Amino acid sequence: MQEPRIIYMGTPDFAVAPLKLLVESGYNVLSVVTVPDKPAGRGLKIQQSPVKVYAVEKGIPVLQPDKLKSPDFVEAIKQLKPDIAVVVAFRMLPKEIWSIPSLGTFNLHASLLPQYRGAAPINWAIINGESISGVTTFLIDEQIDTGNILLQKEVPILNTDNAGDLHDNLMLAGAPLVVETVNLLFSNRAKPVSQNNLNISNSLKPAPKIFKDTCKIDWTLNIDSVYNLIRGLSPYPTAWSEMEINNGTEKSITSVKIFSTDKEISNHSLKAGTIVTDGKKQLKVACSNGFIAIKNIQLAGKKRLSIDEFLRGTQNLKLIRML
Repeated sequence: MQEPRIIYMGTPDFAVAPLKLLVESGYNVLSVVTVPDKPAGRGLKIQQSPVKVYAVEKGIPVLQPDKLKSPDFVEAIKQLKPDIAVVVAFRMLPKEIWSIPSLGTFNLHASLLPQYRGAAPINWAIINGESISGVTTFLIDEQIDTGNILLQKEVPILNTDNAGDLHDNLMLAGAPLVVETVNLLFSNRAKPVSQNNLNISNSLKPAPKIFKDTCKIDWTLNIDSVYNLIRGLSPYPTAWSEMEINNGTEKSITSVKIFSTDKEISNHSLKAGTIVTDGKKQLKVACSNGFIAIKNIQLAGKKRLSIDEFLRGTQNLKLIRML
């Protein structure tokens, strides 16, 4: 049987694993489509996307359109005569592109659709305290993350997992699901299911883009909400707070990022945000029904430190509260 002609579209590390498995399994990847190279970092050095780096290494042609509706780009895709387009962590495609492949264009999404449609499903699943997530392949249509579902696979979330852990677990689950979906489409065995026909017992939860304000910790919330927010934003974009410090003569406020914590449920009468520390190995912050014990922290403009390293550098300061 002739191999399917595949176009692959993606950008970050999450999209490399499925592409790698397709290539290693001997599939005919005609071309990779990814974002244009752009300057990044303090030195503004030109950076290539992880998907492009892998494609170049394997000798796969790369397309990097500025505009997906560009007539030149649309024509380039048509000339490739693809059977299937695979989209993983890319941009929203116009119909002019997703309608070209003869057997369809499908996306790999990092949730069990229709739950967590949107840009940040991994973060929001943990922020909301979910115990199960998963990956979904679905046929792309005019709207975002609403197309007919092809395949799904559940992935458990441990109560100690952060967004980085779940990202890696979903990436590992997603790669074979992409290959299986390609096989189903090419052999005409796919049975797409409308998301409207799924029996969803709970209300739908969205996964919108995360902004800086989303990441600020509200210490008046209960301990589980604070704990889940911190791990749901770690290691990126990272939860943050403001810390009030007294150096003996005056008070100052500085921004801090918090990467990992433990939780300590207890009754106390302290105001939310109050810092309790032994000055050596422990720093915990009061919440409504307990304390958040900080394990890793980063002052604005400084490097990330374990809490004992951080406290050694602040021995002459009084750490008052988180704002």
